[in-house]
Amino acid sequence: MTRTALVLCGGGPVRRPVPIPDAPLVVAADSGVVEAERLGIPVDLLIGDMDSAPPDAAERVRAGGGRVELHPAEKDSSDLELALEAARVRGVREILVVGGDRGRLDHLLANALLLAAPRFAELRVDAVLGEARLHVIRGERELEGRPGELVSLLAAGGPARGVRTRGLRYVLDGGDLLPGSSLGLSNEFSDERASVRVREGAILAIRPGGDAA
Repeated sequence: MTRTALVLCGGGPVRRPVPIPDAPLVVAADSGVVEAERLGIPVDLLIGDMDSAPPDAAERVRAGGGRVELHPAEKDSSDLELALEAARVRGVREILVVGGDRGRLDHLLANALLLAAPRFAELRVDAVLGEARLHVIRGERELEGRPGELVSLLAAGGPARGVRTRGLRYVLDGGDLLPGSSLGLSNEFSDERASVRVREGAILAIRPGGDAA
């Protein structure tokens, strides 16, 4: 069974190197197939309503041995949500989402929050969106960076209780991060390794990249 899924979504090209996992299950969410082709990655599953994928995308995926799962345009889940769920039910333990950061703000925010949805709580979820890297933190995670690199810690889906950090300039020592609070905004790596622990809840660690990194 494949342990890792690479999920590609739309939103324009990725503007930083993508750490492609070994032998992943590759799922393209609609126009994410364009990014897969740009990166030279064969697609195992193309999923979505195909409203933004090239007209011949499904044919190309099938010709390469992949499957296509077509959904109606009027549906209750976004194409990315369908792709994440498809990866989850196939038994993967880790998901890397790759896509752009252009287009509608509501889509970008919904995609970021979706990564921390409770039904994916048993999975290790990371993302590369445009120039930014995102990490979902439940329990404890160690992050590698460089001193001075920005990282923001935001509560996702509810309060994040008992947050403790090491290796960051501004230390959190058991306090809470609340939704809508800017307490965790614009922290910095003080070392090449940092750890974030949360007793209850979930945190989105966002590393903006670009000139801000």
